[in-house]
Amino acid sequence: MLRKKKRMGRHIHEICVGEKLSLTEKMEDKDLLLYLGLTNDTNPLYIQHDYVMQTPYKKPIVPTTMLTGIISSSINKYLPGPGSHIMKLELNFLQAIHHGELLKFDFEVVHVDVERQIVTVQTVVCTEDDVLVIDGNIVVTPPYMTPSVHHALDNF
Repeated sequence: MLRKKKRMGRHIHEICVGEKLSLTEKMEDKDLLLYLGLTNDTNPLYIQHDYVMQTPYKKPIVPTTMLTGIISSSINKYLPGPGSHIMKLELNFLQAIHHGELLKFDFEVVHVDVERQIVTVQTVVCTEDDVLVIDGNIVVTPPYMTPSVHHALDNF
C-alpha cells in the first residue's frame, strides 16, 4: 500500500473531454462496519434495523460520506489517477442507498482547463435497476510537478 515510488496519474495534456470510466461497487455490510468503526459514526439509520423500520427508509442506509469516499477514491486511483487533488466536490444525493445494493459509478471528463491545470469530471451513480441516486461534478487538479524540479529526481 505504501511504496517508495508510486506511478503517477495522467497529466493535464493526456486527458481529453469525453473520457469515461465505469465502476461497480456492492454496498457490503463488512465495508459499512469498517466505515462506522473508523469514523465512530453511530447514526442509527446506518445499522439499527429496529430503528430504521420506524422511518421512511425501512432498511438501513449507506452513509453519504462513505459514498463520497468511493467517488473520491475512484478519482484518485483512475481518473486522472494517483497524484490528483480534488479541489471542489458537488454531489446531489437523490435517493437513499440501502445495504447490499449494487451501484454503477460512471465518470466522464466534461471540461479540461490546461492553463489553470484543472479537470472537471461529471459523476452519475445508478442502482442496478438504473435508478439515478447520485449526480454531481468534481473539479480536480491532475498530478503535475513544477517545471523547476520536473527532472530533478530522475537519478533517484
